[in-house]
Amino acid sequence: MGGCVGLKGTDGEAYRQAVELGAEPVTPKRAREFLSHITDQKNLTIVTAPRDMGESVLEAFALDFSVVGSLSSTVTSSGDTKKIVKEMLNEDICLLVFVGGDGTARDVHDAVALEKPVMGVPSGVKMFSSVFAVSARAAADMLYAFMKGNAEIGEAEVLDINEEAFRHGKLDIKLYGYLKVPRAKEFMQSSKEPAHAGGSCEENKKAIARYMVQNMTENTLYLLGPGTTTKAIAEELKVRKTLLGIDAIYNGVLVGEDINESGITSLLEKYSAVKILVSPIGGQGFIFGRGNQEFSPKVLRTVGRKNIIVVATRDKIGSLECLRVDTGDAELDRLLGGYIKVLVDYNEEVLLKII
Repeated sequence: MGGCVGLKGTDGEAYRQAVELGAEPVTPKRAREFLSHITDQKNLTIVTAPRDMGESVLEAFALDFSVVGSLSSTVTSSGDTKKIVKEMLNEDICLLVFVGGDGTARDVHDAVALEKPVMGVPSGVKMFSSVFAVSARAAADMLYAFMKGNAEIGEAEVLDINEEAFRHGKLDIKLYGYLKVPRAKEFMQSSKEPAHAGGSCEENKKAIARYMVQNMTENTLYLLGPGTTTKAIAEELKVRKTLLGIDAIYNGVLVGEDINESGITSLLEKYSAVKILVSPIGGQGFIFGRGNQEFSPKVLRTVGRKNIIVVATRDKIGSLECLRVDTGDAELDRLLGGYIKVLVDYNEEVLLKII
């Protein structure tokens, strides 16, 4: 729930800070979206955690379920996640579905290891691990494929993200472990690939940056998303760039640094001409919904699809079959879909489909 307020996660005490900033929980909404696509319960037995960890969400659906375990407090923690998972394993479940981000995936790993298959419904800020479905709807489709025996079971990476370093603009990713997951290419995401380094890749970024700067429209607000390619554009302009945050530039001047959804909304009220510059996540292809939730559905609807510019190096684009969006707003995701131009070098673009 820390994404829209710019906290880049809610591990530890950041949760309380997110609440103070007015952030609302994303997990219940994503859980409801997942459950809304569970329309056939034949041969499906559901067990869930008590109260807000599952029970209160399921009560709104015409699905039969039972509750396992107990919670000692209304304020839950990672310890509760691990405890409930172990109690679910005692119920001899076939598949564990969890809703969260990389932090929840690590908690699940600690409790289940490789004992049972699991699947993550994405609702965190960072979902760099490959244990997640590409969306809540895809998670439901994956569930049915699993039930029908149409999904292979394989090991997927759980990545350990240093969230404190992430908040300070450093992406520190380590392999935490592996979980068994059902695999179907169209439903499950890959792990985030590290940014490519080296002379040719850096020159590629600089070429993209030169072209972008030379073709920026005057009196237009540019909102630069996270990443090393957008950072190269800021460097070409000789302004600071928050590597893992959103920055705003107007006529070559930095007018907003590491801004959250509220900060972006304030700028949209001030500037009428606005463009968003984003680069996809390597290996995954997401341009919205992973690590840049400051670009909320409200912001994206205001700016409009025609004012979205996608930039990426040749190496990154070469590893992707498509681009993806997962904003949490199904209708908006459909509106953002279709082909879009991606700037991959100086005055060179390729067409890639957003799904």
